[in-house]
Amino acid sequence: MSYSFSMLCKNVVVPLFLIGLVTLLCVANAKPATFLQDFHVTWSDSHIKQLDGGMGIQLLLDQNSGCGFASKNKYLFGRVSMKIKLVPGDSAGTVTAFYMNSDTDNVRDELDFEFLGNRSGQPYSVQTNVYAHGKGDKEQRINLWFDPSADFHSYSILWNHRHVVFSVDDVPIRVYKNNEAKGLPYPKFQPMGIYSTLWEADDWATRGGLEKIDWNKAPFYAYYKDFDIEGCPAPGPSACASNPTNWWEGSSYQQLDSVAARRYRWVRMNHMVYDYCTDKQRNPVTPPECLDGI
Repeated sequence: MSYSFSMLCKNVVVPLFLIGLVTLLCVANAKPATFLQDFHVTWSDSHIKQLDGGMGIQLLLDQNSGCGFASKNKYLFGRVSMKIKLVPGDSAGTVTAFYMNSDTDNVRDELDFEFLGNRSGQPYSVQTNVYAHGKGDKEQRINLWFDPSADFHSYSILWNHRHVVFSVDDVPIRVYKNNEAKGLPYPKFQPMGIYSTLWEADDWATRGGLEKIDWNKAPFYAYYKDFDIEGCPAPGPSACASNPTNWWEGSSYQQLDSVAARRYRWVRMNHMVYDYCTDKQRNPVTPPECLDGI
C-alpha cells in the first residue's frame, strides 16, 4: 500500500525507546485498504462496482465487455495479495486474471495468475506464467483443491531477489528461482504494476478452447476484497529495492521452510495438470531452470 501504515509498521526501523509508541500507532491505524486507495479502473468502468464502501469490488463480464483495473503505482520487489471469489456455476470460456506487469512491450517482466473457467462440476484450474526480459512460455497449471467460487480465497505473489513464490491461501503452488548464475534472465530491474481483468477467452481457456462461453448464463461476476500491496514504489528512493532489511528479503523468505516445502510438493504431486518443464513436444530439451529443485 504505497507506504501506508500496514507497510510502514512492518518495515520501519526506529530507536528502541520508540518501538512501543510505533506499535501502538500501527495497531490503532491498522485497517484494510479501500479499492481507490491503490487502484483505478483501466477499462469498462460501468462493469466494475464498488462494494462495502470501497472495501470490495465486483467485476462483470457480459457480451458487451469485460473489465479491468490496475494499481496506481508500480513496485520493485515485495508482496501483493488479494482475496477473490471467482465466477460461479458454468464459467467455461471466462478468465479472471491477477498479475504483475512492467508494461514495457517486448522486454516486459510479468508474473501471472490466470483462473480458467469451467463447466459446472469440473475443477477450477489456475495457470501461472513468468516473463523475464520478454521471455515467457513458462506456463504451469494446477486444479484447485476447493471450489474458489463458493467463498473468498487469498492469492499472493512474493517477489524478492532470490525467487518468486505464487501462493493460494498461503500454500505455495509455484516457485520460480533466480537463475542468473545459469545465464537466465530474472525480473529484478523493472518495476511492475498490479493488474486484474475479467474477460472472454473461449478460444483457449477451457479444455484448449473446446468449451465455449454460454452467454445464456451471463452476466458473469467475480468479487475482490482485502487488497494488500507491500513493496518499494517506483519512482522512489533507489536504495529501497536493494535494501536487505525489507521484510520480504529476510532470511525466512529466501527459501520455503519445511512446512511450506511439504505443501508445495503435495500440490505438485496431486494437483498439477500441466508443466512446461515436462512438455517434450514444446521443450525436447528440459529448460535449464527446470533442473532445479525446491
